Amino acid sequence: MKNTVLSWLEYFNHGKLPTHGYYAFIYTLILIAILVVITLLMRWLSRKIMVVIFHSLAAKTKTTWDDHLLKNRFFATLANLIPLFCMDFFLSITFYAFPIVQKSLSRVLDVAILLVIMVAINRALKSVKDWLAEKDNFKDKPLQSYYQVVKIVVVSFFLILMISMLTNRSPVFFLTSLGAMTAIILLIFKDTILGFVGSVQLSANDMVRVGDWITMDNYGADGDVIEINLTTVKVSNFDKTITTIPTYSFISDSFKNWRGMQESGGRRIKRDFYVKIDTIKFASPELLKSLSKLKLLSNFIEEKEKEIEKYNAEHLTDQQDSILNGRKQTNSGLFRKYMEFYLQKNKHINQDMPLIVKQLPPTQFGVPIQIYCFCYSKEAAVFEVIQGDIFDHLFGAIKYFELEIFESPTGSDFRNKKLIEK
Repeated sequence: MKNTVLSWLEYFNHGKLPTHGYYAFIYTLILIAILVVITLLMRWLSRKIMVVIFHSLAAKTKTTWDDHLLKNRFFATLANLIPLFCMDFFLSITFYAFPIVQKSLSRVLDVAILLVIMVAINRALKSVKDWLAEKDNFKDKPLQSYYQVVKIVVVSFFLILMISMLTNRSPVFFLTSLGAMTAIILLIFKDTILGFVGSVQLSANDMVRVGDWITMDNYGADGDVIEINLTTVKVSNFDKTITTIPTYSFISDSFKNWRGMQESGGRRIKRDFYVKIDTIKFASPELLKSLSKLKLLSNFIEEKEKEIEKYNAEHLTDQQDSILNGRKQTNSGLFRKYMEFYLQKNKHINQDMPLIVKQLPPTQFGVPIQIYCFCYSKEAAVFEVIQGDIFDHLFGAIKYFELEIFESPTGSDFRNKKLIEK
């Protein structure tokens, strides 16, 4: 083919092509212009034809992997190979009078062809990654990390080939040189290597997935994981800020993953409040009569009083005036029972999960009462409203049990005390 083209050129030039001098230079410039025009025309035709053909084929198929190839311009990249091959083929004809220039440009074109192939492979890999990300089995997997690792391998391989072509040396020479530079490579790519190890461990142990709600106090992260790549994990916080955390930190540091809560039947409510110890007492008949009017406690108080009267009648041999003789109900116990019944009747609380109202060991602030239950709603805004409503009700109800919540004295408390003393 090349000889045929050269014979045509010789025919139009009266049987002989100029090989040196001014005419050879002018002739070469003319051939370069023709080659550039042909190459641009080939590039336009190849892109037009390939893109149109594959667009029509992708529209007819039900699968989505070909749509991702189109979206990531895979076929548009492959179309660039046709004009490059055409230019490489006709390069020896264009620079027939300058073989040294032709040899150098040929190497550059070979490198350009390898570069286009490398970009096409990377875009194909990205399309595969995007396609897998749509699958339910892979949505929460760190596909970005694996894609970046494979991309680094592919780019490194092609870079070695390109340098090998430009320097006219064997690729083995550069591979052995890389072996001698292992320590420097490890230092340069330390974060990348640690990130890869971390992402593999995260995936293998199922520690973090895309979409998980995590809390990591060391980095001020509290939100949803939106991306896991080779070196970092991106967290979208609830205040709409983005926190970037090194991937390996999830192996070396502690963090909280709320996935278990999200997959369970409810979100936990666990909160304490402190009751003044000196307000805890035995329930007087007047208090019992007042609390018996409450629907939640009326049956309980009635049954409990019958039980206490029966017990006292059986175990008290003589009547004494001391209030400590026999069993009696306390206002604190009644309040805890009221809270328990209130939570059991609350439609927002999951009754199939643990529900406990308990008294904790006393402290210098009073006696802690803890509420432990699970709210159906896991959404933060709804959860906080429900939790707030529960405690608002309990704070408002506690005074009817003749109890007081502990609160550190403020400036107004001291001023009121001075006014009373005066």
